[in-house]
Amino acid sequence: MQQNSDVFDLASAKVCVVMNRSSGKKKHQALTDKLQSQLAPACGSFQLRQSRKGAQLPALARQVATEGFDLVIAAGGDGTQSAVAGALAGTDTVMGVLPGGTFNYFARDLGVGEDIDSALETLLDGRVDATDVGDINDLVFLNNVSLGAYPQILKTREGIYKRWGRSRIAAYWSVLVALRRLRRPMQLIAEVDGQEREYTSALVFVARSAYQLDSFGLEGADGIRDGKFAVLIAKARQPLPLIRSALRLAMGHSAKDSDFDLIVTDRLQMRTPKKRQLVAHDGEKTVLHSPFDLKVRHGALKVLLPADGSNKTDDVRGRS
Repeated sequence: MQQNSDVFDLASAKVCVVMNRSSGKKKHQALTDKLQSQLAPACGSFQLRQSRKGAQLPALARQVATEGFDLVIAAGGDGTQSAVAGALAGTDTVMGVLPGGTFNYFARDLGVGEDIDSALETLLDGRVDATDVGDINDLVFLNNVSLGAYPQILKTREGIYKRWGRSRIAAYWSVLVALRRLRRPMQLIAEVDGQEREYTSALVFVARSAYQLDSFGLEGADGIRDGKFAVLIAKARQPLPLIRSALRLAMGHSAKDSDFDLIVTDRLQMRTPKKRQLVAHDGEKTVLHSPFDLKVRHGALKVLLPADGSNKTDDVRGRS
């Protein structure tokens, strides 16, 4: 995180909120009412743009990014945050965060608050700072990208959510269901600083969220705070040992040496024999082509943080 920061003048700013209309009717209406009553009067000008489906968010965010707004606020989960960040990274437009998902890792990493009320406080009294983002083949991500088992986990999770609703229990259960169906490990060559190493693994997880790694009890969070990736390559190749690793993760007992190889870097290339791979990024899925070039774009995204330098994620945790 860069230290040069300025108080944001919301009263004279042209502001747009981007959100997904399909994220629950009552919840959506309550948020819309709160934005209109608490945020809109504090802005120089205020607009609300909504997508009918989550898949339309990236295109909506790219359109909004061309319209001269001073502040674009992403209201929703990490997928929404990632779509808006991808459109704004490398521009002078500031991004605001209103978390509304299951985990809200990006909001927690920034310390803007992990509920709407706390995050609104940040928007109403915020300072501009710059944060790093991840990039894989020109696709921006905020929290993580993964190859192998995890994209299949997301597929399974979607079905479980439709049947049982969105919850953390459903999310964790989808991990076990998907891993039980795992059939083949992945062949992989990772190149860092000109050095190549071959792996056979069922899961590669590239993390940019220190909060997420800390919550899983995994090493690498300090490297992320220093502006790098933590690349975790699972040693397990088959379903049963990978399930054991997942269970240890869920219980906070996973250790790098027993379950994962760890690479900490701000740039690497990964190659797989299969040219087209389903890649998971911030809870979404995209088909990308090998080789996979990953880099940290340092200070590429301007964001609003609490003006007083506090961490509102800690504040929320203290109140719970």
